[in-house]
Amino acid sequence: MPFFPDGTVHLAVVDPGVGSARRPLAVRMRGHYLVGPDNGVLTPALLGARRTAVALTAPEYRLPQVSRTFHGRDVFAPAAAYLAAGIPLERLGPTVADPVLRPIAGSRLEGETLVGEVLAVDRFGNLVTSIEATALAGFAGGSPVAVEVAGQPVAGLVDAYADGGDGRPAAIVGSTGRVEIFVRCGSAREALGVGRGAPVRIRKRG
Repeated sequence: MPFFPDGTVHLAVVDPGVGSARRPLAVRMRGHYLVGPDNGVLTPALLGARRTAVALTAPEYRLPQVSRTFHGRDVFAPAAAYLAAGIPLERLGPTVADPVLRPIAGSRLEGETLVGEVLAVDRFGNLVTSIEATALAGFAGGSPVAVEVAGQPVAGLVDAYADGGDGRPAAIVGSTGRVEIFVRCGSAREALGVGRGAPVRIRKRG
């Protein structure tokens, strides 16, 4: 979102509850519009933000025939198109005061150790963790750190992927602003044999 101009409409449909009682939403916040199911998929954008949300119930702003299995086509895409065309948000349906917000894993201190977990594995096999760069900076203050994933030590924090040794997992602060575990010219997932949910522990050296 930060890289798009004001007025941009962002459409996100990850919707295993399609056809159920979950609400379809459109949200205005920070000069942007978000359209998607009310199942938590919009959580990262909505947390801590002032927003106006509506349920997409007005029949004139969806397709005449709504499939129970394809709301992305029949409900969400039309709503996004109408918003892009300048239709006021409030015309799409009634206000929603309580959109679903899912908890997002972060990090915590356990004694002298910063603890998190693997949130995702990207297409390169990098392990994206829940430990944010701000938490790491506050914890380590630039001091060298030791990192382990699921009890397996990895090389310390490096500044660039090129600084990692071939075949040996290392840690880096990635473009997401979170600590990632990577293998230069390889896959950290394969090297360590772990995936989502694996514990990550960082401590100061010495």
